[in-house]
Amino acid sequence: MHRRITLAVIFILMFPLLARAEEISLTLDEAVVIALRDNREILLKTEDVKKAKSKIAEAKASLWPSLSFTGAWTDTRGYYSKDLGSTTTQATLKQTLYKGGKIINTIKYNEYGFDVAQAVLDKTRLEIILNVKKALYTLLLAGEYSKLNKGILENTEEHLKFLQARYENGQASESDILKIKESLESVRQAYGASLNQVESGSALIKSLLYLSEEVKIRVDAELNYGPQELAYDQAFLKAMSTRPEIRQYEAQGKAAQKGIEIAKADGRPTIYASWDYYSRSHLGATSTRDWNDYNAIGFTFSWPVFDGWATKAKVEQAIIDLKEAQLSKENIVKDIAQELKNAYLDLKNAIARMQATEAKINLYKDTLRATREKHKTGIASSLDLSDVSLSYVISLFNQKEAIYDYIIAKAKFDKATGG
Repeated sequence: MHRRITLAVIFILMFPLLARAEEISLTLDEAVVIALRDNREILLKTEDVKKAKSKIAEAKASLWPSLSFTGAWTDTRGYYSKDLGSTTTQATLKQTLYKGGKIINTIKYNEYGFDVAQAVLDKTRLEIILNVKKALYTLLLAGEYSKLNKGILENTEEHLKFLQARYENGQASESDILKIKESLESVRQAYGASLNQVESGSALIKSLLYLSEEVKIRVDAELNYGPQELAYDQAFLKAMSTRPEIRQYEAQGKAAQKGIEIAKADGRPTIYASWDYYSRSHLGATSTRDWNDYNAIGFTFSWPVFDGWATKAKVEQAIIDLKEAQLSKENIVKDIAQELKNAYLDLKNAIARMQATEAKINLYKDTLRATREKHKTGIASSLDLSDVSLSYVISLFNQKEAIYDYIIAKAKFDKATGG
């Protein structure tokens, strides 16, 4: 694992140079690293996390005293017997001692908001990883499918040549020629469609990784699998503890609880201490300056006795937010359970299908061996051997397709359990 990570890091460092090349080779790890680094959706969610972190710092600023300074200069003309200029300054130091719990609860509220933003980012990462894995292996399977269709096309062309030779010798009818030509056109259409699937899969990978359209991608991966034991109960417990959506709605519920306390604080008293320093000077026509300065220390207590039931309305709104958060969590738990169940069943079906394809491969492999022996002795023709070889290749592709279904089902199962 450490070696794979090291190679992935080296690849990322060299990627700007490789991106200018005509063709690049991508492993799954490299594709995931590039997606997590460059995908714009992830970058946007990352900025949301940074913003949420800044809101915590903003809320904590209320714990510190505030210091403000004001200065003014005026020149009075015509009001006094002599023109008079004056300079005033004021410095105020203020420290909030009690604000009905609003400061502490606001800090907690923003901390839970940070947890929500982080959970949303983690959810986006899981979705991007799943999409990249699906796109990469879909492109790989599409390449295998195009190779299979190319083999079918070549085999059909051989059949056409063989039938034309028989037709020239009077051993086949024109109707047989027309039928094989129709089949050939269908095979050509299928081959062209498979090439389009390769192009579409390549475009999807480039979109997810934000690569240039000129870059050609070669997938450096294989369609293989390692069977594992499936335990639905354990997977469900893991999902309930690690899924970002669970953490998101839990944090939203806690934030809603703090929102209620914040709303209640508007109806509670506020106490703060202050120190003010004042200075004032007068400058008359005689250029005599008269300085006066003094300072004041005090405590201020205020209590909103009646605000037209505005605080009551805010509290009711906050309670509704809490209920909505609780209902949303219950709903997401139900959705996750359904998603996990579907992924679990798909994975079991994929494993069963792979076992079935293995039996067919053994059958076609034995048939191919027997046909090769017959071909050596002249009992079977080259065309017969080509047909049996093609059937064996098709069975191998069916196995790869089954493995692809398993890989995608496994990726969805991993995502359903929280990665």
